[in-house]
Amino acid sequence: MNNSSDNGLRAGPLDGIKVADFSRVLAGPFASMMLADFGADVIKVESPSGDDTRSWTPPVDEYGVGTYFSSVNRNKRSVVCDLTTDEGQAAALEIALTADVVIENFRPGIMERFGLDYDSLQDRRPDLIYCSITGFGSAAGAHLPGYDLLVQAVGGLMSVTGGLDSEPSKVGVALVDVVTGQNAVVGILAALRSLEQTGVGQRVDVNLLSSLLSGLVNQASSTLATGESPQRMGNAHPSIAPYETLRTADGPLAVAVGTNKQFAGLVRVLGVPELSSDERFAGNSSRVANRVVLKSLLEQQLGSKSAADWSELLSIAGVPAGKVNSIVEALELADTLGLAPVVEIANADGSRTSQQVANPIHLSGTPARYRRPPPLLGEHNGAAFDLPAVPALHHLQ
Repeated sequence: MNNSSDNGLRAGPLDGIKVADFSRVLAGPFASMMLADFGADVIKVESPSGDDTRSWTPPVDEYGVGTYFSSVNRNKRSVVCDLTTDEGQAAALEIALTADVVIENFRPGIMERFGLDYDSLQDRRPDLIYCSITGFGSAAGAHLPGYDLLVQAVGGLMSVTGGLDSEPSKVGVALVDVVTGQNAVVGILAALRSLEQTGVGQRVDVNLLSSLLSGLVNQASSTLATGESPQRMGNAHPSIAPYETLRTADGPLAVAVGTNKQFAGLVRVLGVPELSSDERFAGNSSRVANRVVLKSLLEQQLGSKSAADWSELLSIAGVPAGKVNSIVEALELADTLGLAPVVEIANADGSRTSQQVANPIHLSGTPARYRRPPPLLGEHNGAAFDLPAVPALHHLQ
């Protein structure tokens, strides 16, 4: 486990960038956390009841903070602005106008109500970068609620997720929100680069549905080329075989064979090298056409050993394979590989710490830094923002 530290390294690539973050739940907070990890000063502007995910419990950490909230809100300062009051609106406006970047994911029309929309702010700050994250855009889909499950359903992802005979299934995490948050980061960084060149800010618009459709990659491309929608195939791949999970003596083994050389290595380790010259399996197209028979033959051999044993033997032979790990096992694997997947972040006086999954982007000279644990609600109200302190009761919500 890595402890948080700046290690005397030079300033972060986004040091000096101030972000006013009006977003809640996942996509927006994920984006602002990624910016904060690389030095941006992110002020998380919350309502008196706080980000919705503060109350999405259990589970909670040892300080009573919901782990959902903690997962995407490190390195930020939290201030409470009650936008239903003149004082709250004035404070929020000041924060927005002194920021370089504003991020929001309210339904279209909400920020206009409070004078915090792009057009209102851009008139006074033409260099402002303003990122809006919506579920379905700001036109005909403006009224639709942007929940990840809903977008996975209507965006086609669920139609290709699940077994042949099962009902459509969502992915096990809010993947569309995460992809959208990453797209927001890319858009903001591109806009910052353009600002350096032109001195003019701009609006960055991303939405969950468009992010998902882009993320469908080969499945969407196939649909456009053939006019037909792909079907659910469980863990199998529509264009490669064997590229799926196969049964072993004690559980599933993921096998990702993408070349004839890898297939030859697979069947050699399994003790059936003759399959590599069998005309039914001699090339990938043939293996795809005969995938059912091939799977049966492979599983007959795999049943003699555990998934972990096969994983080790196949990896030595250069065949991509691995047992299906739990998340605990996945973190342990990353640690054994030297990837330092977990960091521990302490607040300034060391009275509160938080374990976090490390930022996946590694920069050699200006790496991610972990300066603050996820903030308590309104923790940074006070003189710096001319806002009253939040009662301690709110900290526990």
